[in-house]
Amino acid sequence: MSIATAAEPLLLTQRRIWIIFSALIAGMLLSSLDQTIVSTAMPTIVGKLGGVENQAWITTAYLLATTIVMPIYGKFGDVLGRRNLFLVAIALFTLASVGCAFATDFWAFVIFRALQGLGGGGLMILSQAIIADIVPANERGKYMGPLGGIFGLSAVAGPLLGGYFVDHLTWEWAFYINIPVGIAAFAIAWFTLTLPNKRAEKKIDLLGVLLLSLATTCLIFFTDFGGKNDYGWTSPLTWAFGAGLLLTAYAFVQVERRAEDPIIPMSLFRNRIFINSTAIGFTLGLGMFAALAFVPTFLQMSSGTSAAVSGLLMLPMMVGLMGTSIYSGIAISKTGKYKIYPIIGAILTIIAMLWFTTLTASTPIWVICAQLFIFGAGLGLIMQVVILVVQNAVPVTEIGTATSTNNYFREVGAALGVAVFGAIFTSRLSESLTGVFAGAGASVTEASNATATLDPQTLSTLPAPLKDAIVTAYADSLAPVFWYLLPFLVIALVLALTLKQIPLSETAGMVARGEAIGGEEAAVLEAERRAAAEAAAP
Repeated sequence: MSIATAAEPLLLTQRRIWIIFSALIAGMLLSSLDQTIVSTAMPTIVGKLGGVENQAWITTAYLLATTIVMPIYGKFGDVLGRRNLFLVAIALFTLASVGCAFATDFWAFVIFRALQGLGGGGLMILSQAIIADIVPANERGKYMGPLGGIFGLSAVAGPLLGGYFVDHLTWEWAFYINIPVGIAAFAIAWFTLTLPNKRAEKKIDLLGVLLLSLATTCLIFFTDFGGKNDYGWTSPLTWAFGAGLLLTAYAFVQVERRAEDPIIPMSLFRNRIFINSTAIGFTLGLGMFAALAFVPTFLQMSSGTSAAVSGLLMLPMMVGLMGTSIYSGIAISKTGKYKIYPIIGAILTIIAMLWFTTLTASTPIWVICAQLFIFGAGLGLIMQVVILVVQNAVPVTEIGTATSTNNYFREVGAALGVAVFGAIFTSRLSESLTGVFAGAGASVTEASNATATLDPQTLSTLPAPLKDAIVTAYADSLAPVFWYLLPFLVIALVLALTLKQIPLSETAGMVARGEAIGGEEAAVLEAERRAAAEAAAP
């Protein structure tokens, strides 16, 4: 693919890089903060809009939209340029937030959440790709670390804000807050994100986009329906989506092999480093997100705190994640070596997962916090490093595509992990809780209803012996699930051990493509332009 460059190359001085980076931070903060705020406000939202029995659709709609658009943003950014796409993503996310805030109907709210996902997926992918455009791989770690740290910050701040809005204002404030943040992010990006626009010089792979979207939809619905009590893994509808996934995935691969400019080039899968790094992301997604999905629930039930306060109990994990993410980024920039960090990260996550298997009702909160800290520290050594490795291993014309594909497979792993291991956890838990309530004298129907409607607030009102029995049921149901997750983290460790170490590029993506001038040359030219402008001024 030939790329049309701007008439005058962009000067990537250090000052300009930091200005562009500020726009990316604003966009990432907008997206990541929203997800954690909404998770806290969710029970109130569905209660007010009358959709308690369909609550899962709010999460499913956002996840589906985000996952579908990841490869699309990645590829279109490579072909058309990333500035306008980034602005569209911010605008879409902000406008959808307005729609969510003013929604008076549950299904309208779900639609607006899906639209938010269409914007949120772009903010994540484009931020990572733009960093690769403006910063050489050998310096990129110190920028990728703080971007990863934004997620850690949001994971703590989001539940606290969400809890405050629900307790002291109204649930709509969980979305009102996005409006000024979104406007500010759009303004910052409009004035600072000075990246070149391009035009497609090959036929856009629309059939590939359609088939990938259908395959992703089938995947999300397959895992979603499989994990639901009223459908489950024996439901014909669940397996209809499974069959649809296999058929559309096969058709997608065949189309991509023949497409003039495929949305996910099959050549990527002939790149050993890309395959290795993406496989690490997939297996990590399987194990990581399943653990993250269930530990907060256990913390709420065992400590009897609200979702907002239990978010504080996740603080050690976020401290670990942010600390190692930033540290590894700086260290990689100094040494140029990256292989050791995913290895250490995988070992730490395995240690944490083994420790999680010892969870009991009597496990002190400080022990769980220590487990979470080690788990977070392991994740921080892997997540951003894997993205850097992928970007460094592919041609500069495919940076966005490779970045989005890696993220896409991590999300696929997360969806499968949460669904499969969530089903194991919930089936064990449901059986245990029914036994607990039945042992307390409830009928089978009463025990089933009590199990279905149990929440931390209800738990706190129960007699102490019954409360202890319920917390024990949670611990006994959750701890064994971590044994099932361990093999995937071991696979991630093996993949990390076999990851090939190659030199990190010293040239930013835009410089390599001839769209910009970087380094000392950019600083000299910037000074010359400024001097010329001052001399020409009256």
